[in-house]
Amino acid sequence: MATNGRREGPTRADLAAIEAEWPVIEAELAVVDAEIAAARAGSDMTELDRRRTRRAAARLTRQIVADAAVESSFLSGGMPRSGKSFAARHLVDDSFGGAA
Repeated sequence: MATNGRREGPTRADLAAIEAEWPVIEAELAVVDAEIAAARAGSDMTELDRRRTRRAAARLTRQIVADAAVESSFLSGGMPRSGKSFAARHLVDDSFGGAA
């Protein structure tokens, strides 16, 4: 529905972007849930709590790397020594929020 000539709510492109990002969002939520459980446990944190936290962080890392690989797929082909490896490395570094 439009108000004053503007669309309300997300566009199809917005929804597609959210859908594409959802695996990372879901992995980030798992990390937050594990961190909350660990904070609540405090000094009573069990090995299962620690494992849950490590697994959630590892899942997030794998998802970010997988997404970076998809984003960098445009770098395949082309001329040798044209900077593709350098560019791909920076895509992965940016996905992690800085240099690896």
